[in-house]
Amino acid sequence: MPKLKTHSGAAKRFHKTGSGKFKRGQSKMRHILTSKATKTKRKLGGSAMVSVADSPKVSRMIPYA
Repeated sequence: MPKLKTHSGAAKRFHKTGSGKFKRGQSKMRHILTSKATKTKRKLGGSAMVSVADSPKVSRMIPYA
């Protein structure tokens, strides 16, 4: 069986945790930040987990994570 290629875009966006789940960054923090509340920006600055439904897709894109 040949080696599987890692999706380089997904490798930059997702990281696997110790328990096997995938961590992701939040969206909506690139521009137009003046109209967003400070509380919202603080929340979006952190990371979140990939949903259970999307985890199989991410794990296929990052086979050796």
